[in-house]
Amino acid sequence: MKLRKLMFVLPNLFTVTSIFCGFYAITLCSGEATPVQLYQAALAILFAMFFDGFDGRVARLTKTQSDFGMQLDSLADVMSFGAAPALLVYKWALAPMGFWGLFISFAFMACGAMRLARFNVIAMRNPHGGGGSFFVGLPIPLAAGVLVSLIISHHVASQGEALGDGARLPVALAAGALSLLMVSTVRYRTFKDARPGRKSALVFMAMALTGGFIAQQFHPAWVLVTYFFAYLVMGLVESAVSVRSRLASRKVGAGAGAVAAVAVAAELDEDDDEDSEANAAPDDGPAYL
Repeated sequence: MKLRKLMFVLPNLFTVTSIFCGFYAITLCSGEATPVQLYQAALAILFAMFFDGFDGRVARLTKTQSDFGMQLDSLADVMSFGAAPALLVYKWALAPMGFWGLFISFAFMACGAMRLARFNVIAMRNPHGGGGSFFVGLPIPLAAGVLVSLIISHHVASQGEALGDGARLPVALAAGALSLLMVSTVRYRTFKDARPGRKSALVFMAMALTGGFIAQQFHPAWVLVTYFFAYLVMGLVESAVSVRSRLASRKVGAGAGAVAAVAVAAELDEDDDEDSEANAAPDDGPAYL
């Protein structure tokens, strides 16, 4: 019995470790943070992603899922992938932009919190809804991963130099776009239904070859950025194709409905004509006495 109770603690330990990584990243960003400290904070958030990715899997393997664990995981995500990346990107790129830099950083954290709240509401209404094949909106850990990958890649590729003024606006636009994607209804794959097989092997080989090509032609630091942005683009493309398919099916359905309505109206007209002919008065003729 005691062992069973200890099993419930195990996934929560992963979640608490993720919180610690986020808190450590915040301490590194506070004050006049150097580029090295910002790089270390980005690595801490990357480690937080690792622990966050395993707490749910450990809970499912040990069959210790609970409402407490779900709420704790959401709170951990707000800190590790909301507050910490928002402060990190503010210190790294957006602080010189004044109010707009502060607003964009806050918007990233606020949109991430709203995205988590929406996920929790859907999960409470449908306990089995969290195990589907798609996320609704960009998950906050992956949004944080995009920013973190940019910071890590820039630090490694530039050998620790500070970000140039010309790159601040693209970073601000990227942070704003990630904020909107988190609260959007764009669907992103969870890959929970992925199984070892020929298709999975081909996808893995394609990713490995793409990463090797980028590392050889450009810089190994940009491989992580490529993977994150490929996931973003994949979700946008799949959602666009899905919307287009729904619109096409609605047009087909509307066309079929219009044809059916015309056919029904024609049948009704024919019935009315037959009734009018049957009930019509006879022509004037000789009177029969």
